[in-house]
Amino acid sequence: MHLSENEGIEGKTFVVTGGLGHVGSALCFELVRRGAYQVRAFDLRSTSPWSHDLHNRGVQCIQGDIVQKKDVERALRGADCVFHLASFGMSGKEMLQLGRVDEVNIGGTCHIIDACLEFGIERIVYVSTYNVIFGGKKIVNGNETLPYFPIDDHVDSYGRSKSVAEQLVLKNNGRALKEKNGKCLYTCAVRPAAIYGPGEERHLPRIVSLAKLGLFPFLIGEASVKADWIYVDNLVLALILASMGLLDDIPGKSGRPIAAGQPYFVSDGCPVNSFEFIGNFLKGLDYELPKYRLALPHALFIGRIFSVFYSILYPWLNRWWLPAPLMLPTEVYKVGVTHYFSFVKAKEELGYVPVVTPKEGMAAIISYWQDRKRKSLEGPTIYVWLFVIIGMSSLFAAAYLPDIGPVSLIRALSLFFFRSMWTIRLVFVMSTAAHLGEGAYAWYLAKRVDPANAKGWFWQTFALGFFSLRFLLKRARK
Repeated sequence: MHLSENEGIEGKTFVVTGGLGHVGSALCFELVRRGAYQVRAFDLRSTSPWSHDLHNRGVQCIQGDIVQKKDVERALRGADCVFHLASFGMSGKEMLQLGRVDEVNIGGTCHIIDACLEFGIERIVYVSTYNVIFGGKKIVNGNETLPYFPIDDHVDSYGRSKSVAEQLVLKNNGRALKEKNGKCLYTCAVRPAAIYGPGEERHLPRIVSLAKLGLFPFLIGEASVKADWIYVDNLVLALILASMGLLDDIPGKSGRPIAAGQPYFVSDGCPVNSFEFIGNFLKGLDYELPKYRLALPHALFIGRIFSVFYSILYPWLNRWWLPAPLMLPTEVYKVGVTHYFSFVKAKEELGYVPVVTPKEGMAAIISYWQDRKRKSLEGPTIYVWLFVIIGMSSLFAAAYLPDIGPVSLIRALSLFFFRSMWTIRLVFVMSTAAHLGEGAYAWYLAKRVDPANAKGWFWQTFALGFFSLRFLLKRARK
């Protein structure tokens, strides 16, 4: 397909659902750059890390819930093209909120289709997922001729709901629009690989948090397992090209647009073991991956335990104090089973070729996270936290609490090492004084090298002593 860079964009109005997210905001910026008349970012959130820049670049941010038909109609009225990115349940605790997953991914998509037919919007580009085809079985260099994974066999509600939604979008291709005589709704689906880039909100922050706390206990599956990734700029390009592939007024071409009713796999085109990809990323941040591997069946067993445990906690899944599960079965399949696809169809029909290489993409995210790391509070692993907190609590219990419950045992162990109560109390007082002194010094030093986090350094060092202070001293030396 040979079109000008801004074909079908200049002078047009676009709606990007999920427009305040990582990919959505990048797409909004690119549409503005290419001369769109108006770009609307429709999102459940009112703010995000990109909302300020979106406002500054003239993007209209519309807050609303995609499951509410009136909100969808308010956002879409008068648009020429919709990029439907909004979804729910991709990872973490969201995956277990089954009702909300179907409401957003299926019900919300139905509202988008209905509004487009009602208001005469001619193009929908739907952002789908590999999971409509992949369900835990090995796929090597797959393509768009592969059938949908059986609905009843999906191991998670996200993959199942996205499959239903994609089929709804593609089956509505070619339907007559209510307000435009002779005009039709044209639709296509873009199926991206795992998305990465500076500011990505799902995969990389979680990976960094786990590595920081020392909660990356093992690698999953064989080292030969490969999967696809896609850099955010490459995905944005694919979405732009897909929207051009739905144009039916291209000079010299007539009839049905080339992308109408079609799905497209897109990626960087370089399948890699996910833990090799993650390892290169963490190495650039001075974190390390473990060297031990967990066999796929064992990882699945652990994932199912987490799934059952978190399902029991369903009423509290939205609570801030409940951390995301370490792993779930679907996430195990994603990193532990080979599945990668060819983007030849997108190349031949849309003209898609990645503009950012994996090496360039990796350099960009490492640079972004190095800068973010310099601005944040660094600290030891969760094991150090437990060691120090349990140790200081035990000293306090042995020194001052009455012999109730386990206190008598703790006191007996303390007396075995320190010989007298006087010594135990002296050790506790001296340890507390040392922590307080180290905390004060950390505050003083942080005011010079990291003033934004000075209070955080004080409290963390007060709790952990030198185990925290050494990270600040290392930063000061740099």
